[in-house]
Amino acid sequence: MTALLEGVELVKRFPDARKGRGGHVAVDSVSIDVAPGTTVAVVGESGAGKSTLGRLLLRLTEPDSGIVRFDGVDLSKINRKQLRSLRRRMQMIFQDPFSSLDPRRSVGSAVEEAIKVHLDLTREERRSVVSRLFADVGLENSQLSRYPHEFSGGQLQRVAIARALAVEPDALICDEPVAALDVSIRAQIINLLGRLQGERGFAMMFISHDMALVRYIADEVVVMRSGRIVERGATDDVFESPESDYTKELLSAIPVPDPRARHIIRDQPAGPTDLNEATKP
Repeated sequence: MTALLEGVELVKRFPDARKGRGGHVAVDSVSIDVAPGTTVAVVGESGAGKSTLGRLLLRLTEPDSGIVRFDGVDLSKINRKQLRSLRRRMQMIFQDPFSSLDPRRSVGSAVEEAIKVHLDLTREERRSVVSRLFADVGLENSQLSRYPHEFSGGQLQRVAIARALAVEPDALICDEPVAALDVSIRAQIINLLGRLQGERGFAMMFISHDMALVRYIADEVVVMRSGRIVERGATDDVFESPESDYTKELLSAIPVPDPRARHIIRDQPAGPTDLNEATKP
């Protein structure tokens, strides 16, 4: 399947006095691609370069070298106006919804503002879209006028998802979107993302350190360590026959109810039932 979002040999360094002139290499010659309707999970420990890679792909951070293509367009060769028109088709969901939403603006107006910037709709049409989006993510119309501090973390992440989807993107990058949430709420958000992707067909890059969630949501897994890719492949292949010692370490760290059963963790698929059970009261 043809890639929608593609990074080729991406490199990003950040200044670091301890490392001399070369600085800290956050992303080191990484190539990755995501096709429409599929989910590629990028996993690894903190500092592996996962979030930097996501920001490079959306050109929120400029690479030192390498190429980013979206729908065949080299993003380094287009101007600000052209990039802005593509922004509608590329959206990001951040780990902390509290910091990604303006505390002075109601959540309804925050979602409507995204539509106002990118789509030519009347005020009535925008409000109709916002109302439908809130229903899609499991929120009530009565909550549109509330402010971020009036919501729980799980509810606010639903608002963030609604805002990202408001402009009908073709690609969604989720940067640890459930890391700060309780286990049962994580399951609800993951199920929600999976359902919306099935309905809308967007490409998704899911950044996480939670291997159990990754097995459930991803079609392909990319394992990063110290800015480099150490393993990649179909999700079942990576979980059942990992090649990298580092991947094996990540898999061995997946919590299991009985530590004596750790050696059979790869024989137990983390299918939809596992997460659906977690959402039960």
